[in-house]
Amino acid sequence: MSLALLCPGQGGQHPAMFARVQGDAAAEPILRYAADLLREAPEALAASEARFDNAIAQPLVCAATLATWAALRARLPSPGLVLGYSVGELAAHGVAGSVTPQVCLSLSRARAACMDAASPADGGLLAVIGLSRRRIERLCEACAVAVAIVNGEDHFVLGGRAAGLQAAQREAEALGARTLRLPVHVPAHTPWLARAADAFAGTLQDAAVRTPALDVLAGIDGHRIASREDVIRSLSRQLAQPVDWHGVMAQAIERGARVLLEIGPGSALARMARQAHPDCEARAVEEFQTLEGVVDWVVSALERQAMH
Repeated sequence: MSLALLCPGQGGQHPAMFARVQGDAAAEPILRYAADLLREAPEALAASEARFDNAIAQPLVCAATLATWAALRARLPSPGLVLGYSVGELAAHGVAGSVTPQVCLSLSRARAACMDAASPADGGLLAVIGLSRRRIERLCEACAVAVAIVNGEDHFVLGGRAAGLQAAQREAEALGARTLRLPVHVPAHTPWLARAADAFAGTLQDAAVRTPALDVLAGIDGHRIASREDVIRSLSRQLAQPVDWHGVMAQAIERGARVLLEIGPGSALARMARQAHPDCEARAVEEFQTLEGVVDWVVSALERQAMH
């Protein structure tokens, strides 16, 4: 039974997102580089409304994820899998060694720039819970929006322009669904970002990218990344294609992951994992007061799963 790391996307940023790693010697170089890149301390940006601006949000999420892993790495068993949700997939490659933390943070800034340049000014994302895939597809066609992320059999994120998202929200709620506009201002993982995918592929091609040292599953279809070209292909294609998080998690379970640790800001991935896979143990670093508590839980959870 193996440990899988879950690297979140945007949406969970908050003022205390760097609190657990402040002063940690292993995390410090990452935080320092993030400050140089963003020209302000990441903890200061996290405390401002700028934390939801795409150009700031993506580096902040990656910096928090990488700094947390740097602080935990020497204290935990090597993970069997690393999974990333949206920009978290880029952070996952930083964790897995496909790119250095510095390259990862630089790429997160470039990714955001590619997305902002291609995105319509009124783009965004809408979560919809409680409708079947068939109904969601009809809704997308009627409202001119697209599926961006599949989180579960009845849990989707839709991307599009403001008018389409507003229409989809009204229609979904009329059908009995729960909806939530997400604090993300680009229609990520939809055809609106086709130009961004092409541009980011070129950026990745010129970057110091290599085959990961740990197993990473691609967000668009759950396959194991096997080469440098595969890293580039999966990270660029997911900008304009839906992320199948539901399928990725199913693949992780099939590959033996039974203890799941979310290592970035927020706890949404751990919560979804507990709901979808109750036989596994899933927690987020942010559910613990200290990193020592995280380590104790992981060790105990792996021991419990080994006895099953």
